[in-house]
Amino acid sequence: MQRRDFDPAALGRKIYPLLTSVVVPRPIAWISTRSADGVDNLAPHSFFTVAGVDPGVVQFTSVRTKDSLRNVLATKEFVVSLCTEELIEKVNATGTDYPPEISEFDAVGLTREPSLKVAPFRVAESPVAIECRLVGTHVFGECTVVFGEVVHLAVAEAALRDDRPAIDLLKPVARLGANEWSTIGQVSTRSRVPFSEAGP
Repeated sequence: MQRRDFDPAALGRKIYPLLTSVVVPRPIAWISTRSADGVDNLAPHSFFTVAGVDPGVVQFTSVRTKDSLRNVLATKEFVVSLCTEELIEKVNATGTDYPPEISEFDAVGLTREPSLKVAPFRVAESPVAIECRLVGTHVFGECTVVFGEVVHLAVAEAALRDDRPAIDLLKPVARLGANEWSTIGQVSTRSRVPFSEAGP
């Protein structure tokens, strides 16, 4: 296999399109926050994952300082809503660089739903809301990783099967490279193989 080598030190920020094209698919955290002045912000962040389970912690990364990060640092709270196939256009629209005084809920036409444990609103149209309180951040150059402890989780009944969120009912979307997005596609299942049953 012929490979091309890339030197991160020489690339600097130009490593971004390389990393985001190979670390795929990436789930999208639809982050809702409230500013210190009471403006409700909503924005997608595709550097997002689970960071811990006891306590439950999720993390997202703000590339440069955006409204989401400023608001979380000011209020210590945020909500992650799930991005679904039917909401993909509105999710993308909330990525527009609206000025801080404009709420994406209003600009895009989404419904606010009160959260149970935190001040930022949930997206009523989304089947999942993860309410979080800030537990820490870590800065890497121009990027800030935000860690939030999950203080409440709300899932639509219609998205549950056997008391567990079902992927075919959630229908999440993900980010790929460039301006590419994807749906969940074909799903397969397989169990982990115990060492006692593992072959050569």
